[in-house]
This record gives sequence, C-alpha cells and structure tokens, in this order.
Amino acid sequence: MKNDHLKTLLSVVLCAAMLSALVCAVPVTAPAAQAAGRSVNIGSCVIQGPNVVANVHSDAVPASSDGVYYLYADEVYQDGSAGKVVATAPVAADAQFVFPLNHGTADSNLMRKFMVFVKQGGGLVQVSDEHYITNPEAVATETTPRNDHGIKGILPHEANAATFKDLGVAQLVYNMYLGDIVGPSSDPALPTIEFPYCGAVYQFNTKALQQYDGFVGWCSGNGFQLTMTLINNKTAAGADLIHPQARDGHKCPGYAMNTKEAGGTAHLKAIATFLAARYSGTDGHGKIDNWVIGNEVNARTEWYHLSSANLELNVSEYVKAFRIFYNGIKSVNANARIYNSIDQEWGRKSNPGCFLSREYLDRFVYYINREGNIDWGLSFHPYNAPLFDPYAWKQQAQYVRNDVSTPYITMENIDILTNYMSQPGYLAPNGQVRSISISEIGYTSSFGQEAQTASIVYAYLMAESNPHIDAFILFRETDDAHEMESHIAQGLKNLDGTPKQAYGCYKALGTGAAGSAKQIASQIIGQDVQNLVNTRGFMTRGGWDLNS
Repeated sequence: MKNDHLKTLLSVVLCAAMLSALVCAVPVTAPAAQAAGRSVNIGSCVIQGPNVVANVHSDAVPASSDGVYYLYADEVYQDGSAGKVVATAPVAADAQFVFPLNHGTADSNLMRKFMVFVKQGGGLVQVSDEHYITNPEAVATETTPRNDHGIKGILPHEANAATFKDLGVAQLVYNMYLGDIVGPSSDPALPTIEFPYCGAVYQFNTKALQQYDGFVGWCSGNGFQLTMTLINNKTAAGADLIHPQARDGHKCPGYAMNTKEAGGTAHLKAIATFLAARYSGTDGHGKIDNWVIGNEVNARTEWYHLSSANLELNVSEYVKAFRIFYNGIKSVNANARIYNSIDQEWGRKSNPGCFLSREYLDRFVYYINREGNIDWGLSFHPYNAPLFDPYAWKQQAQYVRNDVSTPYITMENIDILTNYMSQPGYLAPNGQVRSISISEIGYTSSFGQEAQTASIVYAYLMAESNPHIDAFILFRETDDAHEMESHIAQGLKNLDGTPKQAYGCYKALGTGAAGSAKQIASQIIGQDVQNLVNTRGFMTRGGWDLNS
C-alpha cells in the first residue's frame, strides 16, 4: 500500500495496501531466548478458568535476600517494577504463580505483561524477561467457524456481489481507519455509541461505523471472507491513539499506535475489544475473520510512522500494539486470525528512512518468542520490482534472486519467504508454519494487457501450489487514475468499468476452466505456464538451505 492516494472512509472505494520499490540489506538473525543476566524463564502464562497460571524455571536459581519470587504485572508502557505485584512464590528451580485474571474489570490482567523479581541488596532485581498471556481465546464468548473456502480474493471498487461471484472470489480486503471511528457521532441524528470497558466508557462514531457495518454485513451475507486492515490515522477524536513519537509534522496515512501512555493504551484495548465484539458474526453487523494490525509496518515513514529510526524501538513498540489487538480480539472471537504486515523490500530498501522487511520480521519474531509465542499470521505484499515491471515470471536478476539474500521477494521467489517461515523459531505454537496471506498483489497493464494477464495467472498458480499461502488478494478490481500516472494500472477493469483481458483469466483460475487461462498465459509467455510454475514453484524445490 505504497501509493499516496487514499480513499476516504465515506468512499465506497477503499485502498487496502500498496507497494514498495528498491531495497539494500544486512541480515538479522532471529529468535533468542533469555536476556543476559536474567536466569529465570517464564515457560508459560495461560488463562485457566478465572485465573492466570504462570510457570517459571531456572537452571541457576538467583540469589534472594528473603527467598521470595515477586511476579509483577506491568502495562505495556511500563518497565521494571513500575506495575504491581500480583503473586509471589518461594525461590526455587521451579515455581508457579496463580492470580486472578480480573477479566472485564479495571484491574484486568488480560493485556498486561508479567516479569519475575527478587530482592537483592535492599532493592528489587528483575530476573526474567517479560511474558504475556498466550491463550486469550480461553475466555472468548464467540466461537463461530471461520469462512475459509478459497484463496482467491480482490480489493473491491464497489459492493458488487454479481462481479465478485462472477469472478469466483472467496475473499475481500478492506481498510478501517481508527481515528475516524472513535469519538462522538459525526451525525447528530445518530446517537454516539457508548462502550463501557474495564471501568471506563469509550465513545464510537456511529456515523462512521455505519459505513463499515454496511460493508461487513454485505460481505457476510454474500459469503465473502473479509480481511480488515487497521490503520491509525490522525484525527482530533483519535489524538490519544497516536504514539508520542509520531506527533511531529510528518504526514502519512498511518501512524504508530500509542503504547507509551496510559490513556492511549487503554483506548487501544477498548477499540480491540469493541471491534471484535461488533464484527464477530453474532451481533448483527457481519463477521471479520482476519485482522491486519497496521499496513507495511516496516515502511516507517510511509505507513507506520514513528520519528525514531531505531529498529529496536520501532519493532518493540509495534509488538506491544500487536499484543493488545491480538489478546483483545482473540478474547472475544476465538477463531479470528491476527496478522502483522510487511512489504516486499526484503534486502534492499527504496527509502532510507524505512526498514528492510526481513530485518523487521526477524526482530518481531525475536520479541514474540521472548515474551510468549502466539499464533500470529504474516500478511505479505510481494509486488514486482520495480512496481511497474509487468513481468511476474521473469524479474530482473538485480532485484530478484533465488536465495535468502534476494533484494526483493516477489511471486517469482515467494518460496523464499515460506521456507524462511518454516524455520523452527518462526513456527506457530502448534509447530506448524503460520498462516501466510498475500493480502495485496497486483500487476500493471500500462505496457499491455497481455503481460498483466500472464502475470496474474502465473502469480496465482505460484500461490495455489504453495501449501503455506492462505490468501491471494488481487489489488485491485478497477484502475486508479492517480496510480496510472506512475504507469500502475493494476485493475481487472479499466477506469470506465469495462473488463480487461485479465478479468476472464482470473475468473477461470481455481475452477474447472483454469486450463483456458493457463493456455492464454502460456501463449503470452512463450512456454507452458504450469511447467514454469512446477519448475520454479514450492512443490519442486525440495529442501532449503538458509545460507544458500
């Protein structure tokens, strides 16, 4: 989502996320376990009934002046012993803490972080890393099944069920702007929604939410699975949602979420819970199966702004926001999936103020593993490099290579990403590869509809052949005039709504008529597209060496 032309909330057209171009990189290895000097490991922190149970272990039991472990609960913006003691246990190699969850109260522990301290020399010393609750779904009241029924998707230009059913798409993607939905209703005729949460009452803009209610309900009624991308835009009503280090004069569509202050953090918690409840499928407003927290968050100056260029600060603050939304949403809707979002600039960046997606991903994994592994998913945007290059099946070698040091990851080498995510430290808690969503992908017709058609067919087949990819969402249904100024005409339809050649081929993909689309693409490419996919795709690569 790298164009600067966003549709407003009231528009029927919503952009879901666009692009990146050019990149340069230093590899960063991920996960690690215990920070130096912290000898106690919190092995688990889970909800059991009305309580939270935390189990700890230490191979080198720390010295203690009173023989007591103190378990502190901190808000995400607090560090060290700034929070409160929620439980104690005798100092030992193995110990267990049991304390109330206090779910739904002002003293809720659902989204707090926990750490172990001992008393030494008259003071408190932290002897464990932070750890979060990792099974918020244990208290979920909504457990309606997911609507998984295919990977084919699209960004809609308008709510046209006939078009999408004609195309055979299973998934749609949409943007929600947090700053727009909070605060008093923008229409006096529509009373403001008052939402009580954890001892406070939060306001939501009924007029703004009506736009989403209509679309989400329409998707559910027509059987489309919906992915919602949450973007933190600046508004007066949502001023407290903006991170203090993102309140400078820099302008972009999305800003870092406020995980630094009490008021903003509490507001984010309320939003996460409110949205999950409203769009759980049982409240009359439709159902959202997939939530993406931020857009291309490694693109610091373009989509998730924070004034600091420090990678550790940016990732650690994002992880805090991600934890809030993960625990908040999953505590209501147990079957929802929560995704982060990075772009294709894997080892070379177009903007020196942004971060490489590989290095950002590595640090994200590090913090998640250190603080309690959860079932997060990866939303990835493997656009061509450069963006206006129309040939998905033959990217230039200076941009796309078949090894982990590649400057870009596109659909031609997408298995580099899925294999990377197959490393032991990157797996989901169940030991499986995480859900990977190609939540935004597109190809231009500015240099001919034939190249666009062949690229879409090739890219879809590459996704279809890869068992780790759960979504292939095409950006977009209809061309955008502003994007076309940069030779980016990615719609299946022209500006006037007439279908391009790619429309019919995308319609055929994933059906019994897919052979016709493959034949057309093969004629354009000059070789059999299925053989090209079989040669280059996931299923024929075999083993993978991280150092290759």
